[in-house]
Amino acid sequence: MTLVLLAVLAFLIGSIPFGYIIGAVFFKTDIRKSGSGNIGAMNAMRTIGKGGAVAVLLLDALKGFFPAHYLFQRDIVPPSGAAIVAACAVLGHCFSPWMGWKGGKGVATSFGAIFALCLPAGVVAVGGWVVGALASRYSSVGSMLGSVLAAAALWYFTRDPWLTGYGIFAAAFIVYTHRENIARLLAGRENAIKL
Repeated sequence: MTLVLLAVLAFLIGSIPFGYIIGAVFFKTDIRKSGSGNIGAMNAMRTIGKGGAVAVLLLDALKGFFPAHYLFQRDIVPPSGAAIVAACAVLGHCFSPWMGWKGGKGVATSFGAIFALCLPAGVVAVGGWVVGALASRYSSVGSMLGSVLAAAALWYFTRDPWLTGYGIFAAAFIVYTHRENIARLLAGRENAIKL
């Protein structure tokens, strides 16, 4: 019962739509009505600029980091509980009840959770994003590459089946949330990163 309550709490934390809040409060803009319509950091950068995008990125990452770090690092839950809590935070971000069960693509929130579960795996995730994004100029490629590499890194560094299971879930789920990006990549219509 305690784990169920913690999972629900993690989902609710993950569901806070920081992209929408920052856009509406500080920039008087509904970022859902511009660019890709996504409430994540990349669409925030295209819609409200770099400053707003950095704030969205950090806050979205904290939604995954805080629940997993607080519970896991303090030994309140075992690795199985940490994996479930991390997954619920990502699901909350992607299916926010405050946004009509829509949301972002889960990358920043997942990367934040990975940092909490295993710092070296978090570094691998971000490194994978940087390499993929710089090599292709597409954030979507970096997001998927970083997520896949993070799953392998979680196994390499922890050898824990639950933490690795979270990594596999997150990688598969993030590839799923990028299905429209994949279609645009194949059609040559994906939006490149413009800094």
